[in-house]
Amino acid sequence: MTKEGKLRLGILGLGEGRSTISAALHSKKITLQKMCDVNQALCEQRAKEFDFHQYTTRYEDMLEDPEIDAIGIYTPDKLHATHIKMAMENGKHVVCTKPLLDDLKDAKELIDIQRKTGKRLFVGQSSRFFEPLKRQRADFKKGLIGDLITLEAYYNADHRWFLSKPWALEPSFKWLYGGLSHPVDFIRWYLPEIDEVMGYGMLSANGKKGGLKNPDTMQFIYKAKDGRIARVSGAYSGPVQPALRDSEMSCILRGTEGSSQGDYMELRYAITDSTGEEQVVTWEHKSKHYFRFEGKSHHAGEYNNYLEHFADSINYDFVAYPDLKEGIGTIALLKTMEKTLQTGKPEKVDDIIAEYDLHEYLKREPVEK
Repeated sequence: MTKEGKLRLGILGLGEGRSTISAALHSKKITLQKMCDVNQALCEQRAKEFDFHQYTTRYEDMLEDPEIDAIGIYTPDKLHATHIKMAMENGKHVVCTKPLLDDLKDAKELIDIQRKTGKRLFVGQSSRFFEPLKRQRADFKKGLIGDLITLEAYYNADHRWFLSKPWALEPSFKWLYGGLSHPVDFIRWYLPEIDEVMGYGMLSANGKKGGLKNPDTMQFIYKAKDGRIARVSGAYSGPVQPALRDSEMSCILRGTEGSSQGDYMELRYAITDSTGEEQVVTWEHKSKHYFRFEGKSHHAGEYNNYLEHFADSINYDFVAYPDLKEGIGTIALLKTMEKTLQTGKPEKVDDIIAEYDLHEYLKREPVEK
C-alpha cells in the first residue's frame, strides 16, 4: 500500500484485462504499477491506448517488484491456478477474474498456499458490482421482499464474435464456465448451500458452424439443502431479444412478500415490495461509468467497483466475497453441472466435493449474508 492507503496493482493479461486497466487508472484507491502480457504488440497497444507505459512481457518482473501489492489475473481460464500460485508464493494478494479455476485438481494446493502466506484472494465476479444487482441485494437484505422463496437467473448473449479468439475453439473452453458462471454466481449469492442439480445442454447449429467444441445452450434446475429450488439458463451463439423486451443477463428474486429483478446491461431494476408498491429504477446517468469503450463488451465501471471493494478489504481488514473458498465452492457447483450434462441425471454437489477430497478444506464461517 502507498502512504495514502492506495493498493498498488499489477495486471496480467491485457486482452480481458482491458477494463481493469481503465478501472485502476480512474480509481482513487488503486495505483496501477505495471501491466504484463506475453504479447509484446498487445502491451504496446494498451500502452498507447491508456498512455501508460510501464509494461513487461515477463510475469516474473511483476512478481519480483516490491512496489506491487496485488496482481490482477485476466489470463485464459486454464492458466489461472498457475498464475495464482505464483502470485501468492511471491507475497502478492490476488484478484482473479471468473471463473476462478477450470478444474478442482489445484484447489487444495491453493488453499494451503493461502494459509501459509496469509495473502488474500478475491474472485472478480463482477456482476455483483453492477448497479441493479447492488440495489437488488441491498433491498433483499432490508427485507423488502420478505424471505426468499426461489430465484432464477440467466445470461443469454450473441457471443459469436468471441469465436475469433483462437483459444475459444479449444476443447478446454466451455461456455458453462466462461459465461454461465455469472448467473450461477447469483445462485450461490442467495442460496450458497446447493445440494443437487439437474440440467441439459446442447451445441447449437451456430456454435457448431463457428467451431465450438462444447455446449453453448444450457438450462439447469437446483435444489438447495433446505429444499428451496432455483434455475439458471444461458445461450451464447445466437441473437437475443431487444433490450426493451428483455435483458441479456438478469437475476429474479421471488419472496414471501414481494419480487425483484435486476437487469444487468440495461442498468435497470424493478421491485414489487412488501407494501405492494411497484417501482422501476434506472441508472442511465452512470452509463459512461460502466461502459467506457465501444459497444458493451467491456464493463470498466463494475471493475472499478470491485477493485475498490477489494482495496477496502485490505485497508480495513474484512473479507471481500467471493473469496478463495467461496470461489472454489462455485467451481464445485459448475463441475456438478458439467457432470449432469454428461450423465443426464441429477447429481450431488457433495459427491464432487468428496471426489476432490475438499470437505475439510471448504469448512468455513458462513459467507456474506
